[in-house]
Amino acid sequence: MKRYLIFAAIGPFLGGFLMLVATTYASGYWTQTNAAEVAKLFVVFGKTLHIAYLFGIVPALMIAAVDDILFHVRRIGWAVRMLIVGVIAFAMAELIYGGQRTDSSALQFILFGLPGLVPAVVSSWLSHKYAEPQPAPAA
Repeated sequence: MKRYLIFAAIGPFLGGFLMLVATTYASGYWTQTNAAEVAKLFVVFGKTLHIAYLFGIVPALMIAAVDDILFHVRRIGWAVRMLIVGVIAFAMAELIYGGQRTDSSALQFILFGLPGLVPAVVSSWLSHKYAEPQPAPAA
């Protein structure tokens, strides 16, 4: 259960921020960047955080389920599980968000896949550290 809580708390937060950064970069907003523009980005992120959780909670829980399934496969270590979960989340994010853009370049492909990849890998690592049973220390 801790695994799902970690994914639900971390995933939409990081994914929403990275999606905001990707869309602002893709729109050409970052041509003249200064401190005021960065401050506006964080203000907009704060105002749209509830939307990120509204639309990001279900995909985050789906990726948590994939991570949970892979956890029960004994041959797969935690690092390989993180990579598999990250690749699946990257593909999901690219399929969902990639169709919304007009320009199709390698940079755009990566930008719209990162909102899936980064939260999935970070959440998988955190669930490895805090949600999995740790072996007892040798006495």
